[in-house]
Amino acid sequence: MPKQKTHRGAAKRFSLTGTGKVKRSKAYASHILTKKSTKRKRNLRKATVIDKKDARGIKRLLPYA
Repeated sequence: MPKQKTHRGAAKRFSLTGTGKVKRSKAYASHILTKKSTKRKRNLRKATVIDKKDARGIKRLLPYA
């Protein structure tokens, strides 16, 4: 059977933790930052974990991650 191809768009956006959960970065942190509070911007820097239901589909796109 041929090798599977990794979905490059997904590979740039998601990574797996040591326990196999899917990690993502938060949206809305790239521009128009003046109206956002410091607390909100600080919270947007942190990575977060995707819900288990969504993680199944993402893991399918990342066969070797």
